Amino acid sequence: MKTENMAKGNHTTVTEFLLFGFTDHQEIQVVLFVLFLAIYIATLVGNIGIIILIWISPCLHTPMYFFLNNLAFLDLSYSSAITPKMLVNFLTRRKTISLAGCIVQMYLFASFADAECLLLAAMAYDRYMAICNPLLYPVLMSRKVCAWLVAGSYLIGSMTSFVHTYYAFHLSFCSSNVINHFFCDIPPLLALSCTNTRTNEILLFALCGLIQTSTFLFILISYVYILCTILRIQSAQGRHKAFSTCTSHLTAVVLYYGTLLFTYLRPSSSYALDTDKIISVFYTIVFPMVNPLIYSLRNEEVKDTFRRILQRKVVVLRRS
Repeated sequence: MKTENMAKGNHTTVTEFLLFGFTDHQEIQVVLFVLFLAIYIATLVGNIGIIILIWISPCLHTPMYFFLNNLAFLDLSYSSAITPKMLVNFLTRRKTISLAGCIVQMYLFASFADAECLLLAAMAYDRYMAICNPLLYPVLMSRKVCAWLVAGSYLIGSMTSFVHTYYAFHLSFCSSNVINHFFCDIPPLLALSCTNTRTNEILLFALCGLIQTSTFLFILISYVYILCTILRIQSAQGRHKAFSTCTSHLTAVVLYYGTLLFTYLRPSSSYALDTDKIISVFYTIVFPMVNPLIYSLRNEEVKDTFRRILQRKVVVLRRS
């Protein structure tokens, strides 16, 4: 950091931040490096695998899998915005991130995280239309409508992220540049500021509250209608088939929203940064790895498609 004397006192112009991470014990850092590297590789393989599988399989070219394809991209993206830098820091003595790097990391993470909330809501709407209005489904969930829903998710996520990032980096940091976290997240950055963060806290609560709470309520209401429709289906096989298309999405929603709502919709006085770091590991690193497993192991269509592709590959290899 470098210091400049201002008319109203001493202020600090931050040129880089130190990311405290999880621990300063070298042995534990090596263990964590191996663990998180394995998780990140699994995340890359799983999400890229889902994207390729959907892309090469015509039978998966439906609205549900179009949304799943974008969900895999978002999981891959915001995990990649955080994990590589975290892995590098495990192996270096000075765990720094430049001011520009911190801005970019915060913007990308917040943008992808908000977009994922909106995309999960769009996926709930897709399941609602498929189960509650099957005759209108091909019209109301056309390719154009799906494209608009996905584009809107990315656009709104980018806009809200820009607001958070812009106001966060217009704060003054007077005493320390050590972020008690493993990436540049909003709450620990606000904790460093020596200026009034009231506006930032209101924006964080309002915008995150608007996106996270409204999308969660939308998903909840959608599933109330879906459940009522499923219960009216006469055959047990029909009920099972209808509900089986929703279980993967429901599991992902519960995991993702449970951690996000706890982290961001609290007053700043209740932030416990050590606890928040552990929770952040789940929605930034673990869940992006778990989602492909949820959507593949619990989805018969995906498993059948993957099985057919493997069988074709085995036949080709045997012939050659």
